[in-house]
Amino acid sequence: MAENLAYYMCEIDIKAHYLHANIKTPDRIDTLYDLRSGKINVLVGVSLLREGLDIPECGLVAILDADKEGLLRSETS
Repeated sequence: MAENLAYYMCEIDIKAHYLHANIKTPDRIDTLYDLRSGKINVLVGVSLLREGLDIPECGLVAILDADKEGLLRSETS
């Protein structure tokens, strides 16, 4: 799903890329560098992004499907 959304955003001229657990570490580092340097403006991801990335340059986090059960719906989150 992250890949499809990132591809769609690119089709409508939004500089986007995706991250998920199956991306190798060197590729993740390259993608984060591209985000921090402004080469891409949107990073689409799944749970990997909400569970441990610290990106001070990030101005907005949008969570889709937040109504599903999980971390975002737990009483301790």
